[in-house]
Amino acid sequence: MIYKTKNTIGILTLIAMVSGMVSCSKESEDLTALRETIFVRHKNADMPARIFGNASEKVFLIILHGGTGGTGLEYRVNTIRTEVEKNNAVVYFDQRGSGSSQGSYSEKEVSIDLMAEDVLALAKVIKAKYGEDSKLFLMGHSWGGALGPATLLKDQNEFLGWIDVNGAHDFIGLYESYQLVLPQLADEQIALGNSIEYWEGIRNLATSVGPYSLQNSLRLNSAANGVARVLATDNVINDAVADFGNDTPSEKPFRVTWNMNQIGGILDKKGLNENVSFTNRLSEISIPSLVLWGTYDVVVPTLYAQEAFDNLGSDDKEIFIFERSAHSPMYTEPDLFADKLIEFINTHK
Repeated sequence: MIYKTKNTIGILTLIAMVSGMVSCSKESEDLTALRETIFVRHKNADMPARIFGNASEKVFLIILHGGTGGTGLEYRVNTIRTEVEKNNAVVYFDQRGSGSSQGSYSEKEVSIDLMAEDVLALAKVIKAKYGEDSKLFLMGHSWGGALGPATLLKDQNEFLGWIDVNGAHDFIGLYESYQLVLPQLADEQIALGNSIEYWEGIRNLATSVGPYSLQNSLRLNSAANGVARVLATDNVINDAVADFGNDTPSEKPFRVTWNMNQIGGILDKKGLNENVSFTNRLSEISIPSLVLWGTYDVVVPTLYAQEAFDNLGSDDKEIFIFERSAHSPMYTEPDLFADKLIEFINTHK
């Protein structure tokens, strides 16, 4: 299917991690309204990166989607699409085993280190295509907030700034944090008289689920993901808005993943929740950093925001908490979210 699509819409395929790559001329292309797709081919995976927006200054924001197993274009929504793309180009990247990426690699090859190398391969492809003077920013949401540090710890010199949006930099600690924050939030909402029966169920689950196991972790994660809907119903946070604009026929299929979260299953089997934490290495990340979080996030609890900010090694860092949001402020406070992105990028480009 993907090869047919390549032939239909003229996707440019570039081979990443090859020395001596020559940048393609862009003199005849309108970089103020860039709209194209490239593939990164790296270590037995072909991963699409769809690029939209204003690249006149060769400023690119690479978005690392959540999941695991999400898709890049789910972030081409609301003011990222209408405002951020006016300011700079945005790169919507489908990670290995996610979205509409494909490949013939084995489970044995997969690791967060390999996926970080994929991101660096993407950075090299962008610079090969648009010029070595291209300016790259990296943004990771949720799971992307783990993949981002993994990438930067390999080579942060490729990027001018790091934007951590509700990022899971410490998977090891998530289970205990669920057991802590879910009952706290439940008690708070019960005291306010909000959805009492629902919150009693959440509190009972979180306090009785028992010691860590992958199954128990998935149960609490599922419960945490459902919280935002109830909070919005009770007017504690804003309703999520998802304005994707007018998709072309070629874009619509790529808003959903056809990989069935292949990569998530592999990483879970390989001990993602038991083995991955970057907390003690965040101090090695010294590029300008912006930490963005929702007050009511329990998927990656807000205590992670302060932990990320405190541990990042940058002398130029900022933290901002969205008061009417949970795990996805780009959906619940989109105007303010875009303002924060644009301000950070324009300050450091």
